[in-house]
Amino acid sequence: MSLEIVKSGPLTTIQDGGRTGYAKLGYRRCGACDRYAMELANILAGNWEDRRQAVIEFTMRGGTLRFEREAVIALTGADMEPKLDGTVIAMYQPVCVYPGQVLELGFAKTGLRTYLAVGGGFLFSEVMGSCSTDSTCGIGGMEGRALKDKDLLRLRVSREADLYRKDISGREKEFGIPDDWFWLRHPSYPYRSVGRELVPVMRVVPGPQEEAFTEKGRETLWRSVYRVAADSNRMACRLEGAELERVNGSDIISDGIVEGSIQVAANGLPMVMLSDHQTTGGYAKIGTVIHLDLSAIAQRKPGESIGFTYITPEQANEAYRKEVEKLEWLKQELVTKRKARQR
Repeated sequence: MSLEIVKSGPLTTIQDGGRTGYAKLGYRRCGACDRYAMELANILAGNWEDRRQAVIEFTMRGGTLRFEREAVIALTGADMEPKLDGTVIAMYQPVCVYPGQVLELGFAKTGLRTYLAVGGGFLFSEVMGSCSTDSTCGIGGMEGRALKDKDLLRLRVSREADLYRKDISGREKEFGIPDDWFWLRHPSYPYRSVGRELVPVMRVVPGPQEEAFTEKGRETLWRSVYRVAADSNRMACRLEGAELERVNGSDIISDGIVEGSIQVAANGLPMVMLSDHQTTGGYAKIGTVIHLDLSAIAQRKPGESIGFTYITPEQANEAYRKEVEKLEWLKQELVTKRKARQR
């Protein structure tokens, strides 16, 4: 039983929660750039026990896929105006698909990355505990590379997934997230009004090399609005805007990097490390964007704006707790609706 990639997009990969615990050996975490959207897609598709399992991540433009078996799918993240057999289908809700049906995804109308989850999940061999594609090392996903035309992705046969499909068939909308529930479709983060534009503000925990920057440099980060540069990718979101003043340049002895680290290169411009970041680096890091807000950065297109603000580790933990509660609430809501349907 499989799903065929009839036509692939410019960067379509298999991603999951990421490859953790191997940074000391030089292996990157990888995984979905927008983990909130990934988990949401899995919940809506009925993968309640493991909402970090493998999904397909489409960047900028989707592609064309043909299903060879019945399944439940869910699409979250960027709106690529999905169509099933030529008919527009809703995002942020489960959709029942049948053998021979074709799913088409176009260019991202809003956002940058779209996530497709399938009930029961995909069948890929794990490498160091993850199916995530690491194209640099050539591991994970489909032979460690982006998906291409005519690839066949095996789907896991799951009795629970089949029961879920039968339970929601014809009532998929009841199990979806309403259009106006922005608070649940996306992580909660602050905004700043800049003219007519609402700019998402990324929350940053200072350090570990904040002393490498002058007081003016540290203030510049949160007072300024930056634009996403065209050469951004899964490794880093490079930014254009005000330079950050440093005490004595940006070079340091290489040390560890985590997802969200804000490195400042020799040109004084910040860049936020994303899923495919290297494990060590020799540029000073003024702060770390909290886990939740990386989802917002992952959905910003080149030319779009972001801002920054400083928070404490305690505030970061509290924000994370609230987002976990949101996803758990959605899962319980779907469980309750399904039980009511079964009566």
